[in-house]
Amino acid sequence: MQTGKNAAASVKESAANMAASAKAGMEKTKATMQEKGEKMTAHDPMQKEMAREKKDERKHEAEYEKQAAREQNAAQRQAAGTTGTHTYSTTGDYTGTGGTYR
Repeated sequence: MQTGKNAAASVKESAANMAASAKAGMEKTKATMQEKGEKMTAHDPMQKEMAREKKDERKHEAEYEKQAAREQNAAQRQAAGTTGTHTYSTTGDYTGTGGTYR
């Protein structure tokens, strides 16, 4: 029975990690498209550089959030084996047996 619980927790973790990756990919794409729009309307090279820096910042933030979600999902999977059921998140929110925090 424990093996089944571990397998289910692993599947949930994998699904949550895929969702986090997809979300990060969408955020990165949005950042790139916004940069392209800002560069098209910018007349000053400094504005174009600022658009690129803003894009890079948003991409790094999306990657950071993805990694944080992966770490949290792994920790929740390990905790699920000892304490009960938990839900997995792509946003850093946590809901588990014994309480909720956000």
